[in-house]
This record gives sequence, C-alpha cells and structure tokens, in this order.
Amino acid sequence: MLIELGIDSITESVYRLLLSHPSGDVQQWAAELELPVTAVQACLDRLSELALVSISPGEGPRVQAVHPLLGLEALLARQQAELVARQQQVEEAQAAAAELVAYYAQKQSASSGGVQYLDGIDAIRSYIVTVHSRVREEFLTFAPGGPQTAENMHASRPLNVRVLGRGVQMRTVYLDSIRRDRATMDHAQWLESLGATIRTAPTLPNRFIIHDGLTALIAADTGDTARGALVVTNPGVLSLLRSLFEQVWQASRPLNALPDRAPGKLTAQQAEVLRQMAQGRTDEAIAASLGVSTRTVRRIATNLLQLVGAQSRLQAGVHAVQRGYLPATPQ
Repeated sequence: MLIELGIDSITESVYRLLLSHPSGDVQQWAAELELPVTAVQACLDRLSELALVSISPGEGPRVQAVHPLLGLEALLARQQAELVARQQQVEEAQAAAAELVAYYAQKQSASSGGVQYLDGIDAIRSYIVTVHSRVREEFLTFAPGGPQTAENMHASRPLNVRVLGRGVQMRTVYLDSIRRDRATMDHAQWLESLGATIRTAPTLPNRFIIHDGLTALIAADTGDTARGALVVTNPGVLSLLRSLFEQVWQASRPLNALPDRAPGKLTAQQAEVLRQMAQGRTDEAIAASLGVSTRTVRRIATNLLQLVGAQSRLQAGVHAVQRGYLPATPQ
C-alpha cells in the first residue's frame, strides 16, 4: 500500500508490526514475520532513513515506531517538496531548450515572411514555455474547445503563477460552454484570483496566443489543435489578430456576469446555434464550434424549431428574423 512512498511490502509489514507490538525486539519481530533477523534489521534501517522509526543508541538499542499521522505526513511533505523541485528543473530545462529553438526559428522567420511552423504538440508546448518566460506586459488568449482537460489545466498552473506574479496583464476568452463544467470554472476563477481577466463567448474562430504584441501562436488546424501551430511575427498580421481579439473581447461576457435572459430574447448560445443552423451546418460542426456535445446541439435545435415555428433548419433562420430573434442583416 505504501509502495508509492518508497516503502516495499516487507518494510511495510515490519512498520505495521512495530505499531501493533512496540515492546518487542528484532529477534521477536523476525520470528513473528518469519523473516531473517538481517532482513528485519535492513527494514528498520530503511524506516529510520524515512523517519518512520526512531532508534535510541546503546547496547540494546530501543526501536520505536513514529505515529503514522506524523511520520507519513512528513514523508509526503518531503516527497512533495522533491516533486516541486524536480518540476521546476524540468520547466527550466524546457524553457532553455525552447529558447534555443526559438532563437534559430527567429533567424529563419526573417526569410519566410514572419511565419514559422511548429510540428506537433511537443514543439507547441516547448514554445509556450518560452512564451511564458518572455512575456512582460500582455498575454492575450482565445481558448476554444469548451471545458479544458485536467492535464492541461494542471500543467499551466505554475506557468500562469509566474506570469501573473510578474504583473503581466492576462486576458483570456473561453467558450460559454465552460460555465457548465465545474473544474474549468474553478480554474478560470483561480486565474482571476491571481489577477487575470476571463470572459466567455458563444464561439471562437481559432486557438491563439498573442504576447506583448510581438508574437502570435495560432493553431494550424482548428479541428486538431495538437497537430501544429504557426508562430507569427509579421506586424501586419499581428495587428489584424489584435483587432480581432478586441472585437471578440468587447462582445464577450465577463466570467461572473449573469446570462442575458431578457424576455423574448435568445441566449447568446441559442442565437449562435440558430445562426449556424440557418447556414446549413451539421450538428457535429456546430457542437465543435460551441465546445459542447452533439446531443446538446440537437436538444437546443429542437427547442429552437418549436420556438420560431419552423419545419426545417433553413426555414428557422427566416422565421427567426421575422419574429425578431435574429437581425435581418449580419452584425
């Protein structure tokens, strides 16, 4: 049971015996466990190293088990500290390696119009580590895909702590669908507690990051963001991306704002589903853009058809305009 703490099964059995029979000696414990005395002594030495037993010196050394509440808690704290230190070393190594890669990529980008391609998730993650280490003023992100994975949120925490700790202004737009996922909402609220500003929107055009207005990282494939990404340093493209971000930001909803449910009006998500239905998009495509399940889209679509009195999805758009649910012309 304690193997993850570096305690093998035999050593654990010795520790358990010490807790239940503290007044014995090595010979008695060895006989009880049917083990050689030398094996029990080796286990005691290991337990002493882990501070789970205390051994008083003398001719007849007295061995006493440390209470699990104290001993195991101290052992867990030690392993946690070692894990944090190791994680820091890994991140520093990744940052150093990514910094070197980015240096050569920057040299190459001068002859490629300020665009570089990163192939695969490992290259993307390494570059993101570099971005977090370099950013000094502003960090802007579109984060589509709906609820975030536990792995991604956990991996981003130490990076975000360091960035926000430097006073960097961080603004992120997630999809509205994260509001129904407790883990992602907890993560977003945690970011805001550190100084970030979070908003949500019904849909997002693509995943990208802009840092300090100098570089943008854009997903090369909106359907598979792990496949690759583009690193953009071209000033003209950066200006367009920044303008797009600000437009979406102004139209998005603050994290703690209540949903707009004015009488006779659709929610932002309902309006987006209706708009995409009128365009003839499939349920799967709509679901991907909203970061929700296909089943959710079908449920919303069924309710919308009844609401606007339409027999088909294409007809729904016309009825929605006639009844004032959607504008006659795109906004």
